[in-house]
Amino acid sequence: MWHREGRLRASEQANTIVQNSKRNLNGEGVYKERGLYGDCVSHIRKTVSRVCGLSLLLVTIVSITSAQSTIAFKVSFPSTAHAGPITGRVFVIVTRTNEVDPRVQLLSEAAPPFFGKDVSALGADEAVTIDRDTAGYPLQTLKDLPAGDYYVEALLNIYTEFRRSDGHTIWAHNDWIGELPTLAPGNLHSEIQKMHLDPASGFMIRLSLDKVMSTDDFRQSELLSSLAPAQETEWIKTVKFQSAVLTKFWGQPMFLGATVLLPKGYESHPNAHYPVVYNQGHFYQPIPWEFDPDPKKETPEAIEDGKRSGLGTGYEFYQAWNSDNSPRFIMVTFQHPCPYFDDSYAVNSPNCGPFGDAIMNELIPYVETHFRIIRQPFARILEGGSTGGWESLALQVYYPSFFGGAWVFDPDPIDFRRFQLVDIYKDENAFEYRRPGAWIRNPRPWSRTPEGQVRSTVEDVSHYEDMLGPNGRSDYQLDGWWAVFSPVGDDGYPVALWDMQSGKINRNAADYMRDHGFDLGNYISTHWAQIGPDLVGKLHFFVGDMDSYYLNLAVYKMEEFLKATKNPYYEGTFEYGRPMKGHGWHPMTWADLLRQIAGQVQKNAPKEFDISTWNY
Repeated sequence: MWHREGRLRASEQANTIVQNSKRNLNGEGVYKERGLYGDCVSHIRKTVSRVCGLSLLLVTIVSITSAQSTIAFKVSFPSTAHAGPITGRVFVIVTRTNEVDPRVQLLSEAAPPFFGKDVSALGADEAVTIDRDTAGYPLQTLKDLPAGDYYVEALLNIYTEFRRSDGHTIWAHNDWIGELPTLAPGNLHSEIQKMHLDPASGFMIRLSLDKVMSTDDFRQSELLSSLAPAQETEWIKTVKFQSAVLTKFWGQPMFLGATVLLPKGYESHPNAHYPVVYNQGHFYQPIPWEFDPDPKKETPEAIEDGKRSGLGTGYEFYQAWNSDNSPRFIMVTFQHPCPYFDDSYAVNSPNCGPFGDAIMNELIPYVETHFRIIRQPFARILEGGSTGGWESLALQVYYPSFFGGAWVFDPDPIDFRRFQLVDIYKDENAFEYRRPGAWIRNPRPWSRTPEGQVRSTVEDVSHYEDMLGPNGRSDYQLDGWWAVFSPVGDDGYPVALWDMQSGKINRNAADYMRDHGFDLGNYISTHWAQIGPDLVGKLHFFVGDMDSYYLNLAVYKMEEFLKATKNPYYEGTFEYGRPMKGHGWHPMTWADLLRQIAGQVQKNAPKEFDISTWNY
């Protein structure tokens, strides 16, 4: 799940703009939607009128008056934008506002209408037609578009061919940044054009994909700046190297990386070695705990965000980190994007490959030999929220004697009997809930506000992802889960847990997830006799009682089991945010969290270990 800041803030901004635009325009009704509105946690910083500074062109539409009007966009790219043919997916996005670029408005299921089609070996100047029969979201086709004034942009998500060592050949997007296709460097997009569209009258419009996305788009945009790759400073160091084991699996050069936050006095204490917090997040949140020494970032909006989450601001954390009484730690955020998602979930999986082995045998040894980290279990702490929460728990229970504790915040589903609101072992359909014997079909929610208002449904998100990238290639949440938890299909792509159009649950996929240890609740309960002795006192869970994605329900299941353990008793903690605390809730600031972690590290340090070397 999206966690804390980063993409969430950009998503919130885009969602707000899109929702405002969906209200009546020139007397027209709202879109005939399948969806409600999308996932967002943080409040927006401020409204921006441009993201990438693209100008708007007013175009002339060719009206057709035949019995069945032509409704089409012709999309192509010039050789100056890309050399050679492209295999990928072409989109046309139609929106009523340009407060952010149309493609940026695709950051969640709150997206405006967009229509997509796969292309294979598309050559320069060769046109792809998006017409009345091309499928879309949230509208079924262009025929359903109300007449009105719109901003239009085309997008091309470029795929790479992977000849994997498991014998499968697939095509998927591949980039180090790990962003959604709408933001991925190297992808192509068109100029934004303003036009009047009326399917009843017909139109035929040509769009040229003559612009190439780059990381500069992030750094130059206030809205997207938090998604930009980290830059090295006196505090921040970056790591990136090619992984031998992942490159062998994927048949393409594959990389691992990390962003490292150094403690105060690191250079002036050359003999000191430090405990480490391995902070699990997404690639788009590269800097541990939003550390930011720039006082200019301490805006009223940032302060309000910090109060809402409980964490405080990145600048407040910098002040605490740089103070005389702060615990001295090294902090490390991993970067390990998989072609299906911006994050591999830090485990071995059949679709993403041996990322667990790569992290444990390549990335961690590299970091611990290049920085002065105490290479003992008591000094290795895991922490993360949402996706990072799941990863922190998974790494701790898969390698119980290697790590010294896990602080698990609002984790992605850790018990698949509560896969959000779905019991994947008993329910027949993910899209609906029916009480036994009842006639009423209740749409199953995907997200909610802290007050309980449903924001979107499982069906919304499934349809959105299927349109953004069929065969698990949306780089969004469900496809990320299928890539990690599910088996490989006969075609080489992940098997979806449920049909993305009908919601019917694939029982074989559900059983596979449980039998291969991805249902962490089941894994822990069935292996407690073996792993329990190494987990005593190490597991700490935190979640809001109104988590935006119903993730608290699986945590309750975990609590039921762990609090009933014997021989040994787990001796960990559970803490719930009440009342009405949503996704991203924390009961402490970043500084307080570090002090809590430091207390456990000092308590568990061997008696002969001199902790004064890192407590200066």
